[in-house]
Amino acid sequence: MRLLRDTWLIYQRQVLLQVRQPVWIFVGIFQPVMYLLLFAPLLKPALAPLGVTTNAEAYRIFVPGLLVLLAMFGGLFQGFGLIAELRAGIIERSRVTPVSRLALLLGRSLRDATTLIVQAGIITVLAMLFGLTAELGHLLLAYLMLALIALMTSAVSYAVALKVRSEDALAPLMNTVAMPLLLLSGILLPISREFGAPSWLVNLSQVNPFSWTVKGIRALFVGDIGNDAVWQGLLIVVALTVLAVAWAGRSFARTVR
Repeated sequence: MRLLRDTWLIYQRQVLLQVRQPVWIFVGIFQPVMYLLLFAPLLKPALAPLGVTTNAEAYRIFVPGLLVLLAMFGGLFQGFGLIAELRAGIIERSRVTPVSRLALLLGRSLRDATTLIVQAGIITVLAMLFGLTAELGHLLLAYLMLALIALMTSAVSYAVALKVRSEDALAPLMNTVAMPLLLLSGILLPISREFGAPSWLVNLSQVNPFSWTVKGIRALFVGDIGNDAVWQGLLIVVALTVLAVAWAGRSFARTVR
């Protein structure tokens, strides 16, 4: 009960800080909106090898990947804010409080997941103006998977930030990790033999956990909730989130004593 109470208190404070600076929500969706407006119109002819004949079908493939991209990058770069708090002494002052050290992490990461869901909702509504259709129940399950990705990646970012304590070190490290994960997940275009991808690239993408979540969320957007990729992706992201939170929570416990 104490952990839940402390997490709620930290979450409330972090959300309040976010609400006071709502511009960051819109800054976070600027790049996805540009992809949606400037890249998506090319999708239907590009995806013709997969049997895509309408804009709605094209957006059901592209938008889920775009949302995973938003969750990945939005979470992986949250550590910059924590480094600023470390420099300002905010984390240091937490030592004199009885608040749970794990709650210091969970409150922040849950704030990040909430921000992601707001951004994802805006992107989805905009995509619907271009012809995207999806069932509400399937969307909610997809958003749950996205929230878990945001929770996992932000926890990893916070743990790394506590280790390096420098923006100059965190930025290239996160970019180095994020870029291969992005390219091997099939976020922008599916990695499949039907689309002409070489066998070695298809096989390599299978070891990327984000490729499974992208496949699962795409299946939800087309209404195929019984697809194995949905539950495989969900189980993978749940397991990775638990591991990431455990690691980051231990890092907070060691740093804030």
